[in-house]
Amino acid sequence: MIEGIDEAAVTAWIRSKIPDLANPVEYDLITGGHSNLTYRCRDGRGQCYVLRRPPLGHVLESAHDMSREHKIIHALQGSSVPVPKTYGLCQDASVNGADFYLMGFVDGLVLNDSVVGEKVLANHRVALSHHVVNILCDLHEVDVDAIGLGDLGRKEAYLSRQLNRWTKQWVASKTHPIPEMEASQQLLAERMPEQIGSSIVHGDFRLGNMIVSDDRVEAILDWELCTLGDPLADVGYLLNNWVSPGEIEAPGEGDQSPTAVGGYLSRDALCDIYQTRTGRDLSQINYYRAFQHWRLAAIGQGVYKRYLMGAMGESRDVDLEKQKLGVTRRAEAALSLLEA
Repeated sequence: MIEGIDEAAVTAWIRSKIPDLANPVEYDLITGGHSNLTYRCRDGRGQCYVLRRPPLGHVLESAHDMSREHKIIHALQGSSVPVPKTYGLCQDASVNGADFYLMGFVDGLVLNDSVVGEKVLANHRVALSHHVVNILCDLHEVDVDAIGLGDLGRKEAYLSRQLNRWTKQWVASKTHPIPEMEASQQLLAERMPEQIGSSIVHGDFRLGNMIVSDDRVEAILDWELCTLGDPLADVGYLLNNWVSPGEIEAPGEGDQSPTAVGGYLSRDALCDIYQTRTGRDLSQINYYRAFQHWRLAAIGQGVYKRYLMGAMGESRDVDLEKQKLGVTRRAEAALSLLEA
């Protein structure tokens, strides 16, 4: 028995989508996620699939929308943006108590930190860097209307909408004062640049949300924060997570970045490739970097509160003080970039 999965009902539903599913089907929680829960489903022949469902317990309004996440991945099938194959979405609460969807299992490395980052061969890191930034360019060039994602969200006023959303998240999740959050929010509102154009915005575009094999990205994961809006938000986020060896510019994050092992393209090189391919101006990219640190702090605070409430499941083990400190450090990083 695994928490969050009604094995008999879920297996029957999967069999309705995959008739040759072989018994027995085993489920195990894939570690590393801090929001939606991800399970590996392995059938009797060793064929693997992946199931995604919301966290257990109370969640914030509009968060953890499985149908939205499934819709995005399904729409990108066959595009130049690599995503897993989709098998179906279940919105019948009698099956598993919450919506969930099933997708294919993609083999490879998930580069969650610099320890796993060492497993990427040194002679693959530059090519992998190129592939990552070119996928981001491809994603931002997708015709959303042509693939049925034109109604995913408003295309304009992305930054103001995001500031409003994550300010509400911060207020709803606040458990202790962090003055840097309010100070950053004020500066972000005052200095907001004009949005030029719109695109899909992944919202969490980093190596830790990709499955990598050698010098290639096999799949982009974790689309729960995806929307439409300002593409430069993704660029700022990627740059924050693209840390050089020995860098302390992003406190609390640098030691977690797979690029900290060295051998990858520099941030400037990534920006040059992106600007050349897309024609977009990155002269204000530090604003977007600050915004993403602040947004990540708001998200991190939500995760921290859910852990306190036990919403991530009894099997979850987390250092609450480290999580709490990480929120503060991200808020400080945002303010530092804005005050530079």
